[in-house]
Amino acid sequence: MESLYLLIPLSVLLVLGIAALIVWAVFNGQFENLDAEGRRIVDDEDDLAPPPDPR
Repeated sequence: MESLYLLIPLSVLLVLGIAALIVWAVFNGQFENLDAEGRRIVDDEDDLAPPPDPR
């Protein structure tokens, strides 16, 4: 029973920390334009690569 006095506040702090990270990620644009990132992975990398150096 005494362990619950420690575990419940720790779990509440953990949930608040995770919620703060999610809010931070949303406000910093981490979830913007998710479709473009999915397409970037599938697209051919040769089209996106810079031209080779002629030296």
